[in-house]
Amino acid sequence: MRLEPGRWLILADDLTGAADCAIAFARRGLEAMVAWHDAAGGAGARPGALAIDADSRRLPPTAAAARHATLLRPHLSGGARPALIKKIDSTLRGQPAAELAGSLALLRDAGQPRLALVAPAFPATGRTTENGCVRLWGVPLEATPLWARDHSYNSADLLAVLGSAGLKAWTLPLGQMRGGAAALAEALRAAQAGGLDAVVCDATEAADLEALARASLPLADSVLWVGSGGIAAALAAALPETPAASPALPRRHGGALVVVGSVAEASRAAAEALAATGAPRFTLPAALLRAGEAHPRWAVLRQEIAAALGAGRDTLVEIAADPAAELNRGAALAEALAMLLAPAVGGMGGLFATGGETACALLRRLGVHGIRLLDEVEPGVPLGLTLGALHLPVMTKAGAFGDGTTILRSLERLRQRTGTAS
Repeated sequence: MRLEPGRWLILADDLTGAADCAIAFARRGLEAMVAWHDAAGGAGARPGALAIDADSRRLPPTAAAARHATLLRPHLSGGARPALIKKIDSTLRGQPAAELAGSLALLRDAGQPRLALVAPAFPATGRTTENGCVRLWGVPLEATPLWARDHSYNSADLLAVLGSAGLKAWTLPLGQMRGGAAALAEALRAAQAGGLDAVVCDATEAADLEALARASLPLADSVLWVGSGGIAAALAAALPETPAASPALPRRHGGALVVVGSVAEASRAAAEALAATGAPRFTLPAALLRAGEAHPRWAVLRQEIAAALGAGRDTLVEIAADPAAELNRGAALAEALAMLLAPAVGGMGGLFATGGETACALLRRLGVHGIRLLDEVEPGVPLGLTLGALHLPVMTKAGAFGDGTTILRSLERLRQRTGTAS
């Protein structure tokens, strides 16, 4: 078996993560797309970078691992194989250890063993790894509101996290990460020779991930990169740039629909900033979404949202933050929100969605089976064009990424790209 030059497969546990990683390759001139896990086989010709949203973050460990193995298996046959990235949440939500363990076992069984290079750091968004532990803006992840709200493990110590799934690993501290490409490559080969399943790579700066990318790319047929948009950007930047024309975005005359389904503080702050501009704002209680069409306000809200978009006004729709709500009901609320908003598509000039479950549920409801990625409006906010019956400009953002003006800046970039800037 040989590595297929220029082809990358990214397996992600949610939509925003899939897009975060694939956009890095689009910026280097490779055709990049995101496909849903149950439609990936119908994506047609293989793009340079294919990111598959496994939609596994809320699954239990065994089911999450099985889904990732199912998605990986078809790509292991034939005379060539892609370079592999396992995209995990940079704050360790979901089941990254079980998913990785399942994928490594499948690779071994297929006669293609790989060493996992675990590098979840994304310094541009405040995520770093020090002494094998995840930190957020310099604070131990366990001491942050993100961890308090949603975590899968007892700690953010990556050796312990990997060990919980039976994986043998050691840490490459910053001193080794910064010791030069030759020494770093030798450390990776030593890990392979030592029979390890994974190495945890410390990184506090983008340069650390860039050094890892340069040292590990020659080993691409025997390693599996595990991380977030940070390592994807470093790997893509180390590749030769391929000139490619970016297709023009369609000019649509309605307002942009901004959907905030995340309870993360960064997303709520950005929503407040948009509302402060006078944009129509619709805050939907979870009880209304659970009631669905039986709720007396349902039909009225549909009409009001459609009217605002049709009048060309950027319109904010958000699920009311409810700290007492069960997180495992997020998928059901996102699906109900998609049902409410679907009739407004005719007056929509674009879509900005934050929160992977929310974005995926809405796009599915609109008949979209994937996204062709075109640009990155800022770190962690890719811009693409939907695939399927609807050709709609769409931007996605992980809930905890960005700051209070992320949505405003992203909408301005959308208007510039579509020629509708005032």
